Amino acid sequence: MTADAADAALRASHPTVVAAGTYIVDVLGRPVEELPRGQVSLLLDEIRITPAGTAGGTSVDLARLGANVLALGAIGEDLAGDFLAGALASQGVDPARLVRKPDVQTSCTMLPIHPDGSRPAWHVRGANSTFCLDDVAWEALERCDAVHLGGLTALPGLDGEDAGEVLRRAREHGALTTADCLGVHGEHARELVAAVMPHVDVFMPNEAEALLAADAPDAVTAARRFRDHGARCVIVKRGPDGCLIADDDGERTLPAHALEVVDTTGCGDAFCAGVIVARCAGWSIDGAARLGCATGSLNVRGLGSDAGARDLAEALAFMELEAPVVR
Repeated sequence: MTADAADAALRASHPTVVAAGTYIVDVLGRPVEELPRGQVSLLLDEIRITPAGTAGGTSVDLARLGANVLALGAIGEDLAGDFLAGALASQGVDPARLVRKPDVQTSCTMLPIHPDGSRPAWHVRGANSTFCLDDVAWEALERCDAVHLGGLTALPGLDGEDAGEVLRRAREHGALTTADCLGVHGEHARELVAAVMPHVDVFMPNEAEALLAADAPDAVTAARRFRDHGARCVIVKRGPDGCLIADDDGERTLPAHALEVVDTTGCGDAFCAGVIVARCAGWSIDGAARLGCATGSLNVRGLGSDAGARDLAEALAFMELEAPVVR
C-alpha cells in the first residue's frame, strides 16, 4: 500500500474500539527535584489532573485519532470517579460501561515528575482491583472492530484465564485483540500473562514489563517467549530506543523520534493507540508500529497522559517529518 493510500484509509477509518482494563485518575506536578519534609512548601510550574491507566489513557488517545471508543472498567462511587467519567466524555470516549463500585475508591496515582521527565509514583489500586468478568459488557465486544485490554497482572479480579476469555470472545466476533501491562505484579505474573497470549493479536508491553513477565534476560528472548505462548505479534516498547517487533516475519527494530522530554507518563498508552487505529485501517504491522512510535513520542512534550497528538493529522504530519515510509 502506498503512503498516500494508507493515509487516506486511516483518515476514512473510524473504528469502534473497546478499551478495557485499568482506569486511573492521575495527579501530576512538575518539576520536582526534591520532596519537602515537614511543614514546607515548594513551588512547581504546573499541576494537572488527567484520565490515565493503560485502558483510560489509551482510550483518550484512540478518540483523538478518530476511533469511536467505549470505556470498559471499574471506578468508584466518588468524586474521582465523577471526574474520570466526565473527563473521558469530554474527549469523546463513551464512559457508560464503566461500572461504579460501592465502598471502594476510584484508582488514583500521584506523580512527582522529575526535571528529566521520569516519574516515580504513589498509587491506590482501588476499583481496578475489583474489575471482573461480571462487569464486562459482552454486547460491546460483539460489535466492535478492536478490543484493547490494558493492565495485565494489575487486574486481580480478571487476570489470567478470565482476561483471556475477554479477548477470545472479542476475536471470535472478528475484533482485533491487543493487550498491554501496567507494571508486572505478583509472583504468578508469568503464568497470568501466558494464559492470555493465545488470544492476543498484538501484545505491547514496555521493555521492563516484558523482561519480568517472560522471566527473560533481554527483549528479543521475551518477545520469543510471548510468541511461544501464542501471541501472533509482540511489540516491545523501548522508550528512547524505539521498539522491537516480533511476528511471523521475524524480528526487527524501529527507532524512536527525538523530542525534548517534559514527562514520559502515558507514552506507552499513546503508542498502543497509534498501532490499533493503523491496524484497523489495514496498515502493515511495521507501518502501524511507526505510527505508534510517533504518537508515543509526541506524548513526552507535556504533562500527563493526554499530552500527545491532538488529532490524527498532527500524528501523521509528525511521523512523515521524522521518518517518511511506505505503509
